[in-house]
Amino acid sequence: MVKRIIPCLDVHNGRIVKGVNFVNLVDAGDPFSCAEAYSNAGADELVFLDITATSDNRNTVTDMITEISKIIKIPLTVGGGIRTVEDFERIIKSGASKVGVNSAAVKNPSLISDAATSFGTQYIVCAIDARRRKDGSGWDVYTNAGKVNTGFDVIEWAVQVEQLGAGEILLTSMDMDGTKKGYDLDLTRQVAEAVSIPVIASGGAGTMEHFYDAITIGKADAVLAASLFHFGEVEIFELKTYLKNCGIEVKI
Repeated sequence: MVKRIIPCLDVHNGRIVKGVNFVNLVDAGDPFSCAEAYSNAGADELVFLDITATSDNRNTVTDMITEISKIIKIPLTVGGGIRTVEDFERIIKSGASKVGVNSAAVKNPSLISDAATSFGTQYIVCAIDARRRKDGSGWDVYTNAGKVNTGFDVIEWAVQVEQLGAGEILLTSMDMDGTKKGYDLDLTRQVAEAVSIPVIASGGAGTMEHFYDAITIGKADAVLAASLFHFGEVEIFELKTYLKNCGIEVKI
């Protein structure tokens, strides 16, 4: 199966930002120029996350989505502030190929099944923000940009969202986010083995080897990164060439 390389645009106040463990955000550029550059550089997809839409209790910035969808040639997943089936419709009409949902789905799981019924499972990406429990017994699901611990078990929730109709899981390790120490391979592998839908690994990429490990050890179907790409530490073509030379099937 072809593995996908996905840059992520975390957007706050109209700018791309990046932090460590979901805090200490720094400016990382203009969303429009970055989106176009990634599309031209060979990214397989692009994820756009309006990271404060939920905590600010507002809708996702659809005008920005419309403009970005016009200048890129690859699928666009949009998340942040998605609360209703109408929000899904609004984002899809703005040009998104898929819609990511996290906090609202935890509060109202039927939102996933309702949206899947209305638009098809291929449009539904369930984002799961995971943090390892202090006792090491597993991971809890966090919502509201990592501010609220729901107490839900990540593996159990992943299984449930697949049953509800999610077509894909975007799995972020809050422990590894922005650290550049590598993905949480144990977390990624356990979720990937528990479900049959694709799992996108997110949080912690620091070297090209980390992407390889996420795919081979973590069993991820796709690998997502932000700061590593934003600050030019790894180029997408370079990464794809490396993975291909390692025997990973990628689209070049």
